[in-house]
Amino acid sequence: MAKVVTKNKPVVVNPLKQSQTLGAALAFLGLKGVIPLLHGSQGCTAFAKVILVRHFREAIPLATTAMTEVSTILGGEENVEQAILTLVAKSQPEIIGLCTTGLTETRGDDMDGILKEFRKRHPELNELPILLVSAPDFKGSLQDGFAAAVESIVRELPQPGEPKAQQLTILMSAAFTPGDVQQIKEMVSAFGMIPIVVPDLSASLDGHLDDSYSPITGGGTTLVQLHKVGSSVFTVALGESMRGAANILEQKFGIPYEVFTELSGLEAVDKFMQFLADLSGNPVPEKYRRQRRQLQDAMLDTHFYFGRKQVSIALEPDLLWSTVCFLQSMGAEIQSAVTTTRSPLLEKLPMDSVTIGDFEDFEQLAGGSDLLIGNSHTAAIAKRLHIPLYRQGIPIYDRLGNGQFRKVGYRGTMEMLFEIGNLFLEEEEIKAKERVVQGDW
Repeated sequence: MAKVVTKNKPVVVNPLKQSQTLGAALAFLGLKGVIPLLHGSQGCTAFAKVILVRHFREAIPLATTAMTEVSTILGGEENVEQAILTLVAKSQPEIIGLCTTGLTETRGDDMDGILKEFRKRHPELNELPILLVSAPDFKGSLQDGFAAAVESIVRELPQPGEPKAQQLTILMSAAFTPGDVQQIKEMVSAFGMIPIVVPDLSASLDGHLDDSYSPITGGGTTLVQLHKVGSSVFTVALGESMRGAANILEQKFGIPYEVFTELSGLEAVDKFMQFLADLSGNPVPEKYRRQRRQLQDAMLDTHFYFGRKQVSIALEPDLLWSTVCFLQSMGAEIQSAVTTTRSPLLEKLPMDSVTIGDFEDFEQLAGGSDLLIGNSHTAAIAKRLHIPLYRQGIPIYDRLGNGQFRKVGYRGTMEMLFEIGNLFLEEEEIKAKERVVQGDW
């Protein structure tokens, strides 16, 4: 059991967390034909767009209600109406994801009332789903905004229907990359099941060339699939933050669910494979039995380099949990952990304490570690402390291929094992050469 330490500083120095608005927009980008609409100033949208473009190196469709100082004082109803009408006229979206920001949340816009009035004035658009998410960036984090958007999706769009025996709904938290989502879809499909992934970032932000430019997302979970979610026989929530969305589906349609908090590491993947085998009634495919043996061999090769290594981690709660579990399964020890927001998982972490704080806190706690794990903003700290860095989370703008990176399943675990193991190996060689130069050997 970990003690959760919250820093009550008068100012955040070098913030670790990303905003709820960014997380909500990211979740909507996993739906096909969508455009996220941020209700705030142009700067709110530009900031989120820059982060997503630099991380995924893709064109990111985002729109704004372009609030000014005058409209902020008078209220944003007209801006919301004009923004929606403009998007419909120019982009013909299938879904609009309407996210609030810190500006309009502070002003206190009655968003439910604004949308209700919009529907009255424009009945011709009643068939257009407009999903509202309250995502103030003065509280919570990216993970919270992402989860709130998924809850809005499953609250509004699924429709009741006859249960389909092999259909499974998979709710993905912000901890999973597009490459992870693709890997999980392949694993579920290999058992003969039909997965509906919400949201499906593997079809929109995996890094592929479309035939032509589109101002809306060209891939992702389709509206038809979202309507069919009510017919699934089971819901799999991947990440603790997806528990709320799974609860909504259970209450609306009576669909049972199970939460998997991690899919990295031999034990975690074994548990998921056994679950799929029990649910589908089919045995584990030979392909994955082979991958399991490969992972066992990789663990045998790399455990010398992981044993008793001190690692410091700065990540969102869901990703922090799965990374800690994976590292401890390999014999590494967690020197310090800093995260962004509260989560039921934090107190369950197998360490003495976890800090909800910023990068200043992280730098003070991470000195003497053998490895740092965090996003690209951690690079400067790693350089100052002379500690190698393994990049995880959002944003990562100084490495390529973030859309394809994967860390789940036997294959993804093995790839992460080799990448981190090679960092340890390289560091040991550097230290050995330094000792030779200094005459210690």
